[in-house]
Amino acid sequence: MTEAAHRQVVLDTETTGLEPAQGHRIIEIGCVELVDRRPTGNNFHVYLQPDREIDAGAVEVHGITNEFLADKPRFADVADELIAYLRDAEVIIHNAPFDVGFIDFELARLPNGPRMEDFCRITDTLVMAREKHPGQRNSLDALCGRYDIDNTHRTKHGALLDAEILADVYLAMTGGQKALSLDASEGHAEPGSSGGIRRLPAGRPPLRVVRASDEELAGHEARLDAIAQASGGEPVWRREG
Repeated sequence: MTEAAHRQVVLDTETTGLEPAQGHRIIEIGCVELVDRRPTGNNFHVYLQPDREIDAGAVEVHGITNEFLADKPRFADVADELIAYLRDAEVIIHNAPFDVGFIDFELARLPNGPRMEDFCRITDTLVMAREKHPGQRNSLDALCGRYDIDNTHRTKHGALLDAEILADVYLAMTGGQKALSLDASEGHAEPGSSGGIRRLPAGRPPLRVVRASDEELAGHEARLDAIAQASGGEPVWRREG
């Protein structure tokens, strides 16, 4: 990555409940790295042992159970790796106060734990969406429908899957590349899910380039001549050429 490259990390979490102030904990963190608006495949994904019961309502949302998490690491075990991964990045989150609140709560449990704002910048796509689409539904599912992002595999919430979808939505919402094209073999296990977003295979043949025929080129030049005659100047296509 060059010094001038812009590094972004799209982040999502799953939790045992809704309020860290009530002792709820993070049980999954999923991050997708973008450099200059392109996915790198250098993602971060971990399930965490919360040392408490998961609310039944939360299990209905993400399908993650205490039994599944019994042998997983705790937040303290991965904190250094997570901080190093996020450091100096622009971290993109949908409804950032929720995820940042939980991560800051976990960091505060560590000796001299920092806050997220101490090592990265936060961009909230929910705020962006509300400014761009005032008065409309701006949930992640609603934005997928608005920007024609395929989320049919999202039968349950999952942090890495939702981060992948949010990356697609963010790129579409801000212009430019609209879809991630990671190899499907780089997927991940989702409890209660049959798979992730379908990806184009990395080893696919290159796109076929269809060049204009001589007849089409002649027609193009004739059109430029007509534009030049009507405007009294050279068309921009010829000036730029």
